[in-house]
Order: sequence, then C-alpha cells, then structure tokens
Amino acid sequence: MARIRTWWHGRGGRLIRRALLTTALTLAVTVAAAGVGLRAQYAGDPGADTRTRDRDAYWLGHAWVDGRKGEKDLDAFAAKVRGSGIKDLFVHTGPLDHDGTLPATRYPRARWLVDGVHRRLPGVRVQAWLGDELASEGPVGMRLDDAATRASVVTSARQVLDTAHVDGVHFDLEPLPSGDRDYLALLDSLRALTRPRGALLSVAAHQIDPLPALHSAADELTGHGKWWSQAYFGQVARRVDQIAVMSYDTSMPLQSLYGGYVARQTALALQVTPKRTDLLMGLPFYDDESMTHHGSAETVEAAVRGARLGLARTDRHRQHFGVALYVDFAERGEDWGAYRKGWSKEGN
Repeated sequence: MARIRTWWHGRGGRLIRRALLTTALTLAVTVAAAGVGLRAQYAGDPGADTRTRDRDAYWLGHAWVDGRKGEKDLDAFAAKVRGSGIKDLFVHTGPLDHDGTLPATRYPRARWLVDGVHRRLPGVRVQAWLGDELASEGPVGMRLDDAATRASVVTSARQVLDTAHVDGVHFDLEPLPSGDRDYLALLDSLRALTRPRGALLSVAAHQIDPLPALHSAADELTGHGKWWSQAYFGQVARRVDQIAVMSYDTSMPLQSLYGGYVARQTALALQVTPKRTDLLMGLPFYDDESMTHHGSAETVEAAVRGARLGLARTDRHRQHFGVALYVDFAERGEDWGAYRKGWSKEGN
C-alpha cells in the first residue's frame, strides 16, 4: 500500500491525475455546453402552422388482440380518438419468437379489432406491432445475421397480413446497433412483401446521435448502442413508409433540456427522412423514475413543443410528419389533454 501511495503522489501519479482532471473538465465543459445548446433549442415560438397533419400514431397494448378488450372498450376508445390527429394504431401483436416465428394463438382477436376500428373510425389504420429482443448485446435474443431467421420474420409478417387483414406491420427490434446491414436486408425483404399488397411498412427507430464523439465513447464503455448515426437513420427511413423515433428515455433531468433534445432529434431526423416517408416523434405517455427517464422532465407538453420547434426550424411545411403516443396502458390522466392542447389544430 505504501508503494502505491508513493507512486500515486510521484511523477507517474501526477500524470494520471492530470489526465483524469483534464478528462473530467472536458466532459464537464461538453455537458455544460450541450445543456446551454438544448435550452436554446427549446426557445422561441414554433408558430400556429406547426400542428397536427392528421398523421399521428398510437401504440396500443396486447390486450386489444388477446381477448381482454371488448366492444365497450372499443366504443370508448373510438370516441376518445375520433376527431384527433390519430391515423395509425400500432397494436402489439407479437412478440416474435427468437427464430422469427409468430404463433397465431398470440393474436386471436386481431381480426375483430381491425374490423371494429374500420367501422367506427373510417380512415384509421391498424398495424401489427411486432418486436423482439435482439442478441446484439448478449447471448439471448433474435439473431438478424441468420438468413433463416430473417426469412421467418417475413413469413410472420405475411401471416398476420393475410389472417388479420391489418393495414401494415410495425417493427420494434431492440437493441439495434447503428450500421447493422442485416436489419437493412430484412427491411428490403419486408418491403418486397408489403408494397405489392398496398400494406404499410413501419418501424420504431433509435434516437440519432447528437454528439457523435461523446456518445460513441459511451457506447464503447457501456457496450450499449443507444443511438444511431444520422446517416444510418436515413438508410432505414428510405426503406420504409413510416419511421417513429423513440424520443423518450433520454436521461434529461429538466423539461427545458428534454424539450430541446426532442427539437434537436426532430431536426436531425427531418434532414435525412425522404419527403414521402412519414416521420413520427414519440411522446412519453407513461411515468417512470430511473436513470434514463425522469417523469417530471419527460412530459408530453415538452415533447410536443420540442417537435414543433424542430419542425418549424427545419421543414415547416412538411406534411408527412406527426407524433406517436407511447403507450395506451401506461397513459397518465393528463397525457391525452396535453397532446390535444399542444398539437391539435384547436390547441392554444
């Protein structure tokens, strides 16, 4: 122990301490500058024309297709969303098995839901929300590098399109590292399935890396790739009809920082998403307290305002744009009101 103390207080220790101090100061300055930048992103007036384009989406839980929901539930839901900007319902129909298969027993009431929504809400589309954990950060999960697994995913999509008559398929596969070529190959195969049927191909997307150097270093340290590069986001967006950014679980501690972060994410996504592709920014319809999510900061109000500001600064007149509400079974009492007030054409 004495030797360690002697070394630490000697020349070698001074060099290490100096390096650690420099790293800490650099990180502190970077974080502080990022905070100032995000606050600036949240400032300003987005303007009255940055409201719903009637292309919004709503993630719905498995209870809608497994028999737990009935006619009265659907009547109440239809009354709630009628006249709002909701165009698409992402209804949890999976999960997929790790080999890409999907037992039909997981969604016995899907056809009932599709028919019921179409009767009550003409023009609203029902998509099968299919997902699974990927084996990208551990030994358990789906392996997209296996061609047979990718083929099974396509077969599962075909199965639910043909049997449930859904209007599209919405995929959420996580964690998905930036640059994954096997995922792009899967999307190409899925598009070859959906396009001739006139069905939608939709995906949930990781956030875009706003500070590449900092976050790339974090990825290396943690082994968890939370962010996609902007270029990779664009590659995905060009292969689908609709892409929804999971713009929540950001670790932001304040509303102003979270709203500025969403504004930045919106701008980055708009820059690389084709005009024909629907770009949706996720709204946190849930409350949680963890290292990655602070309910007092990640509010619907802040997310909506951030999305409007990003839209106003980047592509104000874009029509293929909306928000996506996550998720119905965790929705708080004030969430729907905040969405309508902040985003609807009648909002103040």
